[in-house]
Amino acid sequence: MQQGFYFDELSLGQSAELVRTVGPHDLEAFAEVSGDSNPVHLDEAYAKTTTFGGRIAHGMLSAAYVSAVLGTRLPGPGAIYLSQSLRFRRPVRIGDEVTARATVTALDEKRGQVTLETVCLVAGKTVMDGEALVMAPKRG
Repeated sequence: MQQGFYFDELSLGQSAELVRTVGPHDLEAFAEVSGDSNPVHLDEAYAKTTTFGGRIAHGMLSAAYVSAVLGTRLPGPGAIYLSQSLRFRRPVRIGDEVTARATVTALDEKRGQVTLETVCLVAGKTVMDGEALVMAPKRG
């Protein structure tokens, strides 16, 4: 099992991230598991007729990268997602390198809950941001 953090090991400002390069197979796999087969994600000819001028990734694919940070790194294994706000700022395109980052902004010791600022960046620009609330694992 991957090592994560217990609630008592977390501190304000602590952060973790992962980096993924988006490929066409990612869009196809996400469409398959989510059921979102919007042609702006899958059909290049159609996508070229849109304001984006080509295929773009599902916004929720970026959100899934944040989920991966929370579930595998911070707090990590045993964390339970309670809520997430999201704002999609820019499109993510095939070939983009996405950095998903979560930073601890509040700790509620009584409830064992952690609030984290979440962001996805491409070339240093925010493509998605929001706030997550998770329950962190406790010792014993």
